[in-house]
Amino acid sequence: MTRHTPHAIPDGPAPGTPGSRAADDPALLAPALPPDPTEFPVPTDEECLAHWDRCAMPGHIRAHSALVGAIAGALGERAEALGVVAPGWARAVRASGLLHDLAKFYCVQHGGNHAQLGAAWVLDCTGNPALAQGVMHHVWWPYPVDPARYFLPLAVQYADKRVRHDAVVSLGARYTDLFERYGKNETARERIEAAFRQGRAVEHTLSELLEVKLHACPFDSGRLVVRT
Repeated sequence: MTRHTPHAIPDGPAPGTPGSRAADDPALLAPALPPDPTEFPVPTDEECLAHWDRCAMPGHIRAHSALVGAIAGALGERAEALGVVAPGWARAVRASGLLHDLAKFYCVQHGGNHAQLGAAWVLDCTGNPALAQGVMHHVWWPYPVDPARYFLPLAVQYADKRVRHDAVVSLGARYTDLFERYGKNETARERIEAAFRQGRAVEHTLSELLEVKLHACPFDSGRLVVRT
C-alpha cells in the first residue's frame, strides 16, 4: 500500500446511507453489476495481517476483524457447498471481512468515513474491486438486498453486524450497542434504526439462500454449523 497520508473524507452520511442524497434518489440506486472477486488477486490471511500492520491497526480492531473474517468466510464456504457461488469465493469473502475495518483507527484519530477510506485503501493494496466493495458497504448497502447477486458485500455486512467488539451476538444485541454508543440525536437514531431493519432483511434473505437459520447460529469460533 502506498503510505502517503490520505485526505480524510468529510464526516457525514456515506453515499446510499439513510439521510444521504443517494438514499433519496432512486436514479442513484440502480443496481451495479458486482465484480467477480476471483478475477482479481485475493490476499492470503498473512497478507491481510500485513496490511493491518501497515495501517497500525490496534489489537481490539484486529480481534473484531478476525472474527468478522471468520464468519464471512464461513458464509462463503456454505455458499460454495450449495453452488450459490463459484469455488474461490469463500476465500475472497473472508479477505474482505478481514480488511473491512482497515481504516477504522485512522478515522477515529483524524475523522472521516472509515468505510469509504477503507475501500480506497483496500483497492490500492489488493487491486481487487470486489473486496473493496465489501469494505465500502459493510455499514450500509444502497442496492436491493439480493444476496444471490451481491453475495460478497452482503455476507461481509452481515458478519460485521453479528460481532460486537470481539464477541458473536445477535443482530438485536449488536444494534442495541450501536444505539447506546452512537444514537446521540434523532438523525443518528433514525439511521441506526434503518440499518437494523436492513440487517434483518439481509439475515432473512441470506438464511433462505444458504438454507440455514442464521439468527439461531452462534458462529462458535466463527464457524457455521448446519444442523439437520
